[in-house]
Amino acid sequence: MKVGVMSMQRIKNYGSFLQAYGLKMTIENLGHEVVFVDYKIEKPIVPSNNDQGVIYRSAREVYHMIKRVAYKKTLSGLFDMKYFAMLGLSERRNYRTRVDVLVICSDEAFNCLQTNPNVGYSKELFGKDNNADKVISYAASCGYTTLKGLKNYGINYEVGELLRAFSSISVRDINSFKVVKELTGIPPVINVDPIIISNFDKLIPPQSGLNNYILIYAYGDRINSEVEIKAIKRYAEKYNKKLVSVGTHQKWTDIKLEADPFELLAYVKGADYIITDTFHGSIYAIKYNRPFATIVRESNKQKLRDLLQRFSVEDREVRDMDKLEEILQRPINFERVNRIISVETEKSIRYLKENIRVACEEELDSMFNFS
Repeated sequence: MKVGVMSMQRIKNYGSFLQAYGLKMTIENLGHEVVFVDYKIEKPIVPSNNDQGVIYRSAREVYHMIKRVAYKKTLSGLFDMKYFAMLGLSERRNYRTRVDVLVICSDEAFNCLQTNPNVGYSKELFGKDNNADKVISYAASCGYTTLKGLKNYGINYEVGELLRAFSSISVRDINSFKVVKELTGIPPVINVDPIIISNFDKLIPPQSGLNNYILIYAYGDRINSEVEIKAIKRYAEKYNKKLVSVGTHQKWTDIKLEADPFELLAYVKGADYIITDTFHGSIYAIKYNRPFATIVRESNKQKLRDLLQRFSVEDREVRDMDKLEEILQRPINFERVNRIISVETEKSIRYLKENIRVACEEELDSMFNFS
C-alpha cells in the first residue's frame, strides 16, 4: 500500500518533525510505503494582530535577509539540509500525490482559524482535491479553533461537508472531538500524538555529560514575564540546578544548546526537571517519565489541558507561579502514566492497521469482483 501523510511536515520545529517522522515509522512498520503530501497554502481568514503596515513588513524583510546570511548554521538550515531528507522531502513540493490512502495527521491540521501564513485556511488539510482512494485522519487537532469560531467566520458548513467525505476521523483532544461530532454527526476516535506511540530509542544518541539541570522548553523567548522568570530562577538556585534551553532559547537560561531532534530527546531523558509551556514539551516529559511543570497559555489551553487530563497528570499545570516548587516536588505516578501510554499505543496502532487494511481489502474486492 502507498500511504500518503499530510501534516505540518515543513514546519521547522522539533515537535512537527518528530510527530511526522514517528507516524512515518509507525505506518512503515505496518508494512506500507509512506510518502509525504504537501497541501496548497491558502490565506488565513483571521486577520493577524501583527499586520502593522508597510514599514513593519519592510523591516521584517530586512531582518530575514540578515538572518539568511548565516542560514546554514541555523536549526532551520539543518532541517532543510538533513531532517527534511529523513522525511523524503525536497525543495519541490509534492501536491496531490497519487496514493491509496491519505492520512491527514496530528499537529494542528484542523486549526483553520490560525493567523500563521504558512497554514492559513488551507482546505486541502480537510481533504479537498485529494488524489487518494480514501482519506482518513490520525490525531488531528483543531488547536484553538472552536465550533463558535467556525460559525463566526461562516465556514462551519464548508468544513463539515469536507469532513463528512473522510472514511474515518481520528482527533487528538476533546475540543476537536466536539467540533467534528457537531459538524458531521459522527463521533470521531480520539488517539494520542504520534510521538507517544513511536519508538525513537535507536535514534537517540548517548546522553552528554551534562547533569543537574532543568530543561526549559518553549518557543523562543516566550517565557518572558518577570513573575515566571523569577519563580523558575528561584527554584533552580534553591536546588542548585542549571537552566538549559535547547534549539529555541530564552535569554535568561544559563546554558543554550543547539541539537538535532534526537539529541533533544537525549537532553529530555537526562533532565532532572522540565518546565514547558508547549504541547510537545509536555509530551516529551510524559513519554520519558521526567518530573515536569506546564505553564498553560490562552492559545494552547484546549489541547494542553486535555493532554494532562488524558495522562492523569492534571496537577502539573502551573496556575500560580508561587506553586512551582510544590508542583515540581510532587511525585508523579509514572507506573499509571505508562499503563495509559501502553493502552493508547495499542489503540492507535489498531486504528491505523484497521483503517489502512480496509483499503487493501476494498482494492482486492474490486479486483476480484467480490460482492
